[in-house]
Amino acid sequence: MNGFVLQAVATLLVSLRIAPTLAFAQPFTLIRIPAIVRVLLAVALATWLVAGNPQATWRAPGWQAALPAVAAGELLLGIALALALQLAFAALLVAGRTIDIQAGYGLAVLVDPSLRSQLPLIGTVLAYAGGAVFFATDGPARLLAIWAASLERAPLGSAFDMARSDVLIGYVSAVFLLAFGLAGLVLLVLFLLDLAIALMSRTLPQMNVLLLGFQVKTLATLIMLPIALALSGSLFATLIAYALDTMAAIA
Repeated sequence: MNGFVLQAVATLLVSLRIAPTLAFAQPFTLIRIPAIVRVLLAVALATWLVAGNPQATWRAPGWQAALPAVAAGELLLGIALALALQLAFAALLVAGRTIDIQAGYGLAVLVDPSLRSQLPLIGTVLAYAGGAVFFATDGPARLLAIWAASLERAPLGSAFDMARSDVLIGYVSAVFLLAFGLAGLVLLVLFLLDLAIALMSRTLPQMNVLLLGFQVKTLATLIMLPIALALSGSLFATLIAYALDTMAAIA
């Protein structure tokens, strides 16, 4: 194959390393973007990476001999990279869902049009806040740097040898701990309200405790959630940075 064909094939293969993050990982799925736009963006970024790293891509030795295996390896590495970022936002959704259940919003869900799924009410607020922190900080720049560095550490054809999914084991517990730290203040206030309402139900049995509990906890959630978000900026930044650090460690 001539140089142009090799570059074109290498671009398509490298795009498999990028596409899973753009297609399935939040915060990119928080906004409904046509699939063709995601694919074109992945190919454009892959073209940039191939042009800047010829020795690690189309000039790398041996990858032309086993294209199916190389494509599978690139896709596996791309999924592993996307999983690190997806787990961070999944932890935010779980923490938000816990607040929903505690506050009485258990049946309130929002429809995600991009993935055609349902998202928890408070979890969606936390996810969008995490997405805002990601784009307001150096998240996009670090993501591009991770993809570029992954080519240096795992040139085209060696993704199977370099993917380190074992890094995710310790990452999962830590990222969920950070996410529940974000929701801890709201959960603590709701827990104390549950104790107070339970005590009132023992002393004033004639009171409609269920109706009172819904009203008080709804009001408390609306008051405490903005306060918790305002005080948790550093935790959001730490969560996003930890996800990006894990992506760099995987590749």
